[in-house]
Amino acid sequence: MYDNIRADLRSYKGKWWEQGFWVMLVYRFGRWRYGVRPVLLRKAFSLIYKIAYKLIQIITGIDLPCEAQVGRNFIIDHFGGIIVSGYAKFGDNCRIRNGVSVGLRRVESPCAPVIGNNVDIGAGAKLLGDITIGDNVLIGANAVVITDVPSNSMAMGVPAIIRPREPDRNERNNDASHHAPHHPSLSVVAVARKTLPEPGPMSRWP
Repeated sequence: MYDNIRADLRSYKGKWWEQGFWVMLVYRFGRWRYGVRPVLLRKAFSLIYKIAYKLIQIITGIDLPCEAQVGRNFIIDHFGGIIVSGYAKFGDNCRIRNGVSVGLRRVESPCAPVIGNNVDIGAGAKLLGDITIGDNVLIGANAVVITDVPSNSMAMGVPAIIRPREPDRNERNNDASHHAPHHPSLSVVAVARKTLPEPGPMSRWP
């Protein structure tokens, strides 16, 4: 448990006052208590967990039960209106935001999304039902996702439309550097100036 908590604190860059970190602290404690022996001691810890879980739910508006499976470097940005089903599964390096729901599509069908690694979920998004989200996926704000999303994709809209994911700025810069013409007498900046058009007077950097 302590290793996981230290890793979570690093993920939050040492900001122990973040509500998301408080939630992860209670979540890790809830997972840890499963292995406590003897049974009577575990029951005592279970009571402590249930009280802490309910308090943190009221204070932050975040519902992350310990039954859910969460990987490393799980980040909860902002707080309020976040609901994660106990049936949900997250891989490593996932990020969720305020207003996100990850849960059942129907009460009678206890199946929740299985989410891969490096998944970024925008504010207000809803991921529902027995679906699989691949690795390196971007879920847009307020998207409603009820079908599988393959790796290296983005899902946006209501219902979500799935498209190949565009590379981020770092990936584009790396790709541009690989394709830039080689000239031994020119610096990298000079090469960029020769290969990229000059911005117009009204253009702005993104």
